[in-house]
Order: sequence, then structure tokens, then C-alpha cells
Amino acid sequence: MTQPQNWRAWLAFFHDICAATVAWVAIYWLRFNLDFREPYLADMWSTLAWIVPLQGAIFLAFGLYRGLWRFASTLDLQRIALAAGLGALLIPLVLVMLQLQAVVPRSVLIFYPVVLIFLMAGNRFAYRIWKEHRLYSPFAALGEPVLIVGAGEAGARLTYEFARSRQWRVVGLLDDDSAKQGRLLRNVNVLGPIAGLPFWARKFGVRKVIIALPSAAHGVRRRVAEICADNGLEALTVPSYEDLISGRSALTTIRTIELDDLLGRDPVVLDNDGLAEWLGNRVVLVTGAGGSIGAELCRQIARFRPARLVLFDISEAALYEIQIALGDAFPQLPLASVVGDVKHVALVEEVLARERPNAIFHAAAYKHVPLMEETNAWQAVRNNAYGTWVLARAAIAAKVEKFVLVSTDKAVNSTNVMGATKRLAEIACQSLQGGGTQFVLVRFGNVFGSAGSVIPRFREQIARGGPVTVTHPDITRYFMSLSEATQLLLQAGLQGRGGEILVLDMGEPVRIVDLAHDMIRLSGADPDRIPIVFTGLRPGEKLFEEPLASEEATLPTPHPKLRIAQARDANGDAIGRMVAWCERDRAADDAEVRARLKSWVPEYAPSAGAPVQPIPTEPASGEAAKEPLPLRVPRRR
Repeated sequence: MTQPQNWRAWLAFFHDICAATVAWVAIYWLRFNLDFREPYLADMWSTLAWIVPLQGAIFLAFGLYRGLWRFASTLDLQRIALAAGLGALLIPLVLVMLQLQAVVPRSVLIFYPVVLIFLMAGNRFAYRIWKEHRLYSPFAALGEPVLIVGAGEAGARLTYEFARSRQWRVVGLLDDDSAKQGRLLRNVNVLGPIAGLPFWARKFGVRKVIIALPSAAHGVRRRVAEICADNGLEALTVPSYEDLISGRSALTTIRTIELDDLLGRDPVVLDNDGLAEWLGNRVVLVTGAGGSIGAELCRQIARFRPARLVLFDISEAALYEIQIALGDAFPQLPLASVVGDVKHVALVEEVLARERPNAIFHAAAYKHVPLMEETNAWQAVRNNAYGTWVLARAAIAAKVEKFVLVSTDKAVNSTNVMGATKRLAEIACQSLQGGGTQFVLVRFGNVFGSAGSVIPRFREQIARGGPVTVTHPDITRYFMSLSEATQLLLQAGLQGRGGEILVLDMGEPVRIVDLAHDMIRLSGADPDRIPIVFTGLRPGEKLFEEPLASEEATLPTPHPKLRIAQARDANGDAIGRMVAWCERDRAADDAEVRARLKSWVPEYAPSAGAPVQPIPTEPASGEAAKEPLPLRVPRRR
């Protein structure tokens, strides 16, 4: 039995006791045509002395005092009806058991619960109406006026939530569905079609517009954003359909509109049952877990309730952040956090032997093209290629079922060191296929919001007032959202059977200068006052990226957004030479790195002007005889 915990609850309990008393007396009064006479008056009081304690006990048992009247809902109405109904059933039983000689008319027993429900529920809802009218009525609302585009479920939820807010006041909704136009949605008018947005914004003095179209086509959302930009309105939005189904955001979370909200791409359809069967109650390890792609992978994997999620990253700060975020979002998820380097053979072997993962997602990599092109080429090879080999060999020794390598479109006919090292990592995995672990290689292009993306750079430049720097007026890239990329990574991992290179359908290429223009407009800044400056291609950059999922270079799969690349066969000898070279005691300069990569990755073509040092005919002392070190198979614990 739930006891009232504060004076408000005790006051509500006293109210309900009074309601039970009034209901019983009122029914008697009406039954006898407003004329109380003996002996019925004495019967009424004698029965009331037992009915009130009985009804009070029932009220407490049904927990009627855990909520607040201000938020009275249909659930409260259901509890009140059940409590009154149970009381109506027990009252005759109690009177018979007590052997009271009082006469209780049947009409009193029938109508008593009806009047009691009316008094208890009616007063609660009347209080709620009064409270909300007093606090949130149009006369008291001081919030900023906003228009909501979309009169569906998202618009209705926002209208309801904003009725409680002093920050914003919804003055109307807009929707292209003619059946909704002219109607009221939670007492707010659906004013008309979206095309009328400028008119209604001027009429109501609106400066902010909220796009509540999470499942609408991106073209519709883009059209609304462009109308807002053309009329100097700030466009806000609810989360996208992908963010809602992935659990990353709630429907009523409002944020500024971003470029990935406007990408003309359909939502990803995942085989959720297959992913739940693959990842659920299994141990999953993610390298690079603190990076943008690795962190989002962890969030997506956590939805399928693995037995344990192992986070591996070289950055202590990044690892701590994703550990805290996952702990808050998935408090029941067992986590293991490992600070380490994938190039550290002994550590990698020990971690895999201890954790015994069923699946590994290898997202750890150096992927910034200009940074890896000069000065850091040697580290790019060791981290991206050698580190992958170390982890892959350890995965075989630990009997990992599936190893998913996160690769890149830069690996296709690469002109830069970063892309060539990722292709070498692919070759390393392909050469190890057949050892008991299935190696699935997944290529995709640029991701909005990832570390090193051009979008944060543009945002900072716009905030400073410009200029916005673009390398070339014709440079294009393929883009997808972070959630879409990680969801397709999971789907590719599920679908892959080992040895193949799966590529994601990146859609149509996007001109970077167009992205810059869109970001300037979406920010509300004056495009005429923020110039765009072209700085020239950086080392290793291509003007155009090659399409990943073209029909000429790939084969179809059952999933419409995944295709299989027709890549060259793996060169196992090249991997042996790469491992021996990486394990030597001295570093190599950039020219030597490019020369080695050229010999190991035939499709690699260094960009013009990049120095390439001829490979010596005589290898360095002891290098020719040196073979890749045998992997130490750790003892089972």
C-alpha cells in the first residue's frame, strides 16, 4: 500500500475522502427526492462510517497519490475508475459481513461509483486546466513566437511541449496536407501550406522556424531550409528519422539544422533481427572507439545489447568521453576500456586473449590526407597497415569469428599516402583470410561531423566572419551522415562472409564550394559579406574522388546500399616485406615510404611533385633475411 509522502498528497487524500462522503450522501439525497427521513437518514450515517475507511484504503492501495494533479492524465482516470469500481463491489460484501441492519437502496449502490469518479477525476482535471491556463495562456505567454512546419506526430508533440514553455510560443503550424489545413492541433491553427511560410512569419513577427518532419523526404526539408535562408529566418529541426530509430535523440530535441539534414538520401533499412542475433549477448571490440566513427559505432552496437563492449583507443581523453557517454545512455551495458596502441603486439595479444571477442570493428587509423602526406608518412604505414596486420593476426589466434575493417574511398587508385596505407591494410586482411576469422573490408567516403571533416572548419570560419577557404572551385567529394555510415558498417559486417571488399553507396558527389555556400546561408549570415577563397589543392588531394559503387567496378548484394568491389588479388609477399620493414629500428623518410608503397600497392600513383626515392637494390643490413615475426599465441586463461 502506497502512503502519501508529503502535505500535498495528504491534502489530495483528504479531498478524496470528502468526495467519497459527498458522493454517498448526494446519492441518498437524490434517491429520496431531496427529502431525508428516518429511518433512511440513520442508515446513511451508519453505513457511511464503514464505507469511508474502506474507500480510503482502496485509494491508497491503487497509488492515487504518487502523481501531481497538475499533470493529471488518462492513467489517473483509469486508476480512479478502478478504485471506485472495486469499492462499489466491496461495499455490499462488507455490509453483509458486518451484519448491519441498515437498508441501502440498489440505486445508491449503482450510482455511487459514477458520482465518485466524476468528483475525483473532475476536480483533478479542472485543476490541471486552471493551472495550465494561468501559466501558459496566450495572455500570459511571453515566449518568442515560432512557426512549426509539419502537422504530424512530431508537430503535435512539439506543440504540446511548447505549451509548457516560457521560452517559445507556437503561433501556427504549416503543412502541405490539405486535409490538415484549417484545423486545430492542440488548440493551434494549421495555417496553410509550407509555401506560405514567408507571409505567416511576417504576420506574426517570427524569427525562428522549427522543421518537424523527421520522416519526410530530404528534398522537402531542404526546401523549407532554403525558404528560411532566403527570408532571413533561423531554421531549427527535430532529429532525423535515422537518429530517432537509433536512439541517439528524442523527438522533442531541438537543434540547429545541419547539412546532413539536407542530404538527399533515404533512411537505411537494417536487418535488425540479424544484427541482434549476431551482436546480442556477444563480446564486441571496437578499436578507435574514441573517434567520431568508432564512438558512433559503439552507440549503434550498444542498441543490440552485447554481452560486453570492449573500447580500445590510444587516446585516454577520447576513451574516457565515450565510456561516460555509453554509461549514461546504456547503464546496464558491461564495458571494458583499454588504453592502447594497435601496433603494440604484446598488448593486443593479451587483450584479445583476455576479452575473447566474437567480433572486432577496426576503426583505428590515421586518416587526415595532407597530414599523413608530409612528415608523417612512416607513421601512417605503421599505424594503418602494420597495426591492422598485428590486430588481424591476433584475431586469428584468439579465434575471433569476424573482423570488420573500416576502410576508405581513398584506397581506390590512391594518389596519397593515407589511401595507399589503407589499401595495404586491406591487402593484409585479404592475405590472412582462411585462418578461421572472416575478414570483411568496408569502404566509404567522407562523413559529415567526423574528425577532420571540412564541415567543422567551415563552421568556425563562418563564426569568425570569414573568409571560408576551399581548395578548388571544382573539387567534389562523396558524403554521408555519421549515423548512416555506421549503420551500413554494421549491415556490411553482418552480410560479409570473409575476403570481400564491400563498398557503400555514397550517392552523388557534392561540390565543396556548394557546401560552403549552403553553410553560409543556413547560418543566417549574409553571403555577400563572407567571401569564399580558393587556396589550391593540398598535398595528396584529388580533384575528384572515384565512385565507389559504380556498376562497372562492383557487383550487387541483397542490400541496395552495399556492393562488392572487384579488387586486385592480395599480394601476401608484399605484406611480409611491409611487416619486416615496419619492425626495423629506424624510421623512414617520406620519399622512401612512397617508394615502398608503390612497390607493394601497384595501383598507388603518387601525386605530381611528391618525391619518390628509388628502392635500393641491396636491402638494409639484415633486412633481406628478416621475416615477419611469428605471432605469439597467448595461453588460454
